[in-house]
Amino acid sequence: MIKKCPVCERTYSDESISFCLADGALLSAPEKTDAAPTAVLPSSLRPTEQSKQPALTPTMTSLTPPEPVLPVGADKPPRLPRTNPLVNLGREILFPLIAVIAAFIVGGVVILIIGDSPIQTYKLLIGSAFSWPDGIGYTLFNATPLIFTGLAVAVAFRCGLLNIGAEGQLYVAAFAAAWVGFKFGAQDPGNNVITPFFHLPAIVLVPLCCIAAIAAGAIWGGIPGLLKAKFGSHEVINTIMLNFIAVALLSYFTQYHYKVPGDPIMQTTPISPSADLTHLGKFIPGLPARIPLNLAFLLAILACVLVYVFLWKTKWGYEMRATGANPSAAEYGGVSIRKQIILAMAISGGLAGMVGINEVLGYRHRYYDGFSANYGFVGIAVALLGRNHPVGVFLAAILFAILLRGGIFVDAFTMHVSKDIVDMLQGIVIVFVAAEAMFRGPLKQFGLFKKAKI
Repeated sequence: MIKKCPVCERTYSDESISFCLADGALLSAPEKTDAAPTAVLPSSLRPTEQSKQPALTPTMTSLTPPEPVLPVGADKPPRLPRTNPLVNLGREILFPLIAVIAAFIVGGVVILIIGDSPIQTYKLLIGSAFSWPDGIGYTLFNATPLIFTGLAVAVAFRCGLLNIGAEGQLYVAAFAAAWVGFKFGAQDPGNNVITPFFHLPAIVLVPLCCIAAIAAGAIWGGIPGLLKAKFGSHEVINTIMLNFIAVALLSYFTQYHYKVPGDPIMQTTPISPSADLTHLGKFIPGLPARIPLNLAFLLAILACVLVYVFLWKTKWGYEMRATGANPSAAEYGGVSIRKQIILAMAISGGLAGMVGINEVLGYRHRYYDGFSANYGFVGIAVALLGRNHPVGVFLAAILFAILLRGGIFVDAFTMHVSKDIVDMLQGIVIVFVAAEAMFRGPLKQFGLFKKAKI
């Protein structure tokens, strides 16, 4: 049966179409012809509406909607081009790179106004971080805690949360690692402060200390997640307050329970030598053992890989990212928003807690009160500059570690510029990252700043 549109005169042969797909006009009734009448089935033999639908299979949850019917002679809609993941990743890295270059230009103007040479200052700032072996060794060592805290903040960001409490979480984790280290391992004969429970070997004690650090950070990070999921309290306020609580509690335990009598430094008794992490100088030729770069750096690289796999290659990571992108749509699709909030904050806290592995097991070999150089807060800047992606976080952490290392030489070998130039450059970088529209608008014509999905 042929139907015709009275406006555009297009014809349709599908009986289910009553309106023109081009202009929405009501289709005209079928024209009368002199053709022989067709046989009509009895009503008992006619197919019902339900019989016309395909039967559901065990793997189908709903009927698949039919494909749209195109007018006669119309072309099929073109397929959307596939996006290259490397191109998307390049776009995401390109903009932070431009922000860093712009920050260095502004910093150079400030240095010139102060009265020093920007070229010589930047030569000291960057060149000292790439000298071998001290420059590279200490740069990678400084980057290790920033990778952990950057990943911690990035995971929370992906779920739509802002974890300001990485500082408190890494302190709690460091104390937990130290406590397990001196309570479950053999102590030196002259140490009468701590009586260990067990004398575990290194092959057991080191993993146990690492698990204790991650678990302590996850628990401390999961508390604000639980409060937000159950009572709706904002995670920013909760994490900030928990930072103060963590530092105060750990200072009390260090001072009155686990400190060596007569020691003027606020630190606990040393952990068991069996809990020490091996320095990479034992495996890399030319890298002295005095440089504290240890196996925790390899754990940081492994953490970047695992976070990427979790967020982009697993169902749980997809649900977490969906919650951060649109909580209402995620909940409509069957995702438990409360569960994702608690899970994201716990994982974030566990990643921040891995800083304790580097500081306690690989460097100080005890808990030192106030050891963090604001790693938890600098991790926020690392995550923002790295676009909340593990690859970007790793590169941003390396950049910030270069600035930290080079600031020492700038402070020592320039006339007017101090190491505060590092804080200034970090602040300018974040300002330019926040002012993304300032760069995106003028350069949009080149097609470099299209929103990428990575």
